[in-house]
Amino acid sequence: MSAPILQLSQVTKSFGTNTALAGISLEVNPGEVLCLLGDNGAGKSTLIKVLSGVHKPSSGTVAVDGAVTTFNSPKDASALGVATVHQYGGTFPLMSVSRNFFVGREPTKGFWPFRRFDKKTANEVSVAELQKLGITRVTDGNRLAGSLSGGERQSLAIARAVYFGARVLILDEPTSALGVKQSTHVLRLIMHARAQGIAVVFVTHNVTHAMAVGDRFAVLIHGKKADDFRKGERTREQITDLMAGGEAMAELEAELAELTGPIRTR
Repeated sequence: MSAPILQLSQVTKSFGTNTALAGISLEVNPGEVLCLLGDNGAGKSTLIKVLSGVHKPSSGTVAVDGAVTTFNSPKDASALGVATVHQYGGTFPLMSVSRNFFVGREPTKGFWPFRRFDKKTANEVSVAELQKLGITRVTDGNRLAGSLSGGERQSLAIARAVYFGARVLILDEPTSALGVKQSTHVLRLIMHARAQGIAVVFVTHNVTHAMAVGDRFAVLIHGKKADDFRKGERTREQITDLMAGGEAMAELEAELAELTGPIRTR
């Protein structure tokens, strides 16, 4: 197995007296899909922000290619190949597809001080990259991103990240607001990225979607890693039960039974 691209060791993140993450250790490997599972408030969002350079850990280390590093900003993470795609891809609805694709990295033509946006190149590249991902109905880069479906906007953001050399692709709840058909397309994109050797971190609370594409899984509960396992080592029911706190409920019911005795019905 290849060495991890991204590795977290005992990462803790606190905001004042509130501990959002406690002792999280994870490895993100090339050509693998790591699914981060957890209910609302489990710490997924904070962990994403640590991975993408928005937050610095309060303690613990982040390593890229085995070398401990510090992300001072998302720009630092991006420079090392860590790209984050948020729900709907973080696209700008009133900007064109090509402008969204190249935002911050616009191709230009002409000479200073008359350099200008190379619209023709941007349109051709953005449409070609989208069609590689199966978005064949987008044939005009001038089309507004807001006219795309949720799945197509996710595709646009993923195509952009891959085109600009992402080695780690962090997808934050990419299927949570999508229908069945659009969700299926996004899951196919995840498998496509994995086949290209990209490490994918798929953040979700949807166990079915995670099990469809995941190679490894980590379950977060209240900022702690409750479980860490590979594909096939847990059933869907076991994962769902763990995320819902089923083990804690079972322990509580056992304690109540000891204190009160069995419940009798008339």
